[in-house]
Amino acid sequence: MYTKNLSKEAPRSPYLTIGGFAILARTIDKCRSVIAGTAGEYHYNCPLDKTLLSFKGIDAEEFKKFVETGATDEEIGKWVDEHGTPKTEEEKSVWSESFGNDLSYARDPQKKDWFIGECEKLGLDPIKTTLFDYLEVDDIESFKK
Repeated sequence: MYTKNLSKEAPRSPYLTIGGFAILARTIDKCRSVIAGTAGEYHYNCPLDKTLLSFKGIDAEEFKKFVETGATDEEIGKWVDEHGTPKTEEEKSVWSESFGNDLSYARDPQKKDWFIGECEKLGLDPIKTTLFDYLEVDDIESFKK
């Protein structure tokens, strides 16, 4: 099992799916790096991870315990699929696509100011930028320094 050192490289894209779930690859990277003590500035069980875990009805500590077994990405994807709230392939696809294309951060009263400020720092138009797009650009810029 390969564990990324997130103090030296970014987690995988939130767009990358495992088991049909967007965000899962990124969540796995962050969880593994927390276990290994190489998370850098990244956090496992952040609001993004919680969105996926909540969608599936999975406890973050339960997920972490399974990741600690050394399971592969494919095994983790299968475990997520089989635990928590059952989801059809269509539900997973709709959730992953809609979340990946969500432009609401610039309109959400609680997230708007933060998101607009962060997008402006990166030269992104917050009205046309999804959270996933922001994360990808932020990851690239973080490791240019």
